[in-house]
Amino acid sequence: MSEPGLEREGTSMTTIYPTAALSAGTTAPGFSLPATPDQTVSLHDLRGAPAILAFYPADWSPVCGDQMALYNEILGEFRQLGAQLVGISVDGVWCHAAFGADRKLHFPLLSDFEPKGEVARRYGVYRRKEGVTERALFVIDAQGTIRWSHVSPLGINPGADGIFEALQGLASPAALQGVPS
Repeated sequence: MSEPGLEREGTSMTTIYPTAALSAGTTAPGFSLPATPDQTVSLHDLRGAPAILAFYPADWSPVCGDQMALYNEILGEFRQLGAQLVGISVDGVWCHAAFGADRKLHFPLLSDFEPKGEVARRYGVYRRKEGVTERALFVIDAQGTIRWSHVSPLGINPGADGIFEALQGLASPAALQGVPS
């Protein structure tokens, strides 16, 4: 039996995962995921600047394609706010490579393929029944604390307004003093 808000999985070693998306104020779980067959990106690599984690269900779904294309178009605006963007799904690196090339994406797509959805589980955004991630967004500050999170229905592109509000909030005087927003 699981505690409310936590889910236990595994037989030999019990791992406890959150059952809902991690919220603002939570320390972002670390990860290291393949971006290409021979390169990985870790949360540690993203430290020192705000990071946007865009979990999405599948490379070639229409909504995911539109969402990633939107973020690619406004990537410069994210960068003007000092932020780095990574997309994360359970697709493999070769699928990401084909999708990224087809869509001419200029940010890394990370493969949460093996163990499948492990990072999504740590962030509370894995859909076990379907075997995909939620369509979820996290804005993490330079110190590794989640400052904003949002889960959108799978069929709805969440856009970028919430991301921009969160990034602009990081530059506010309260955020600079370490007060959670």
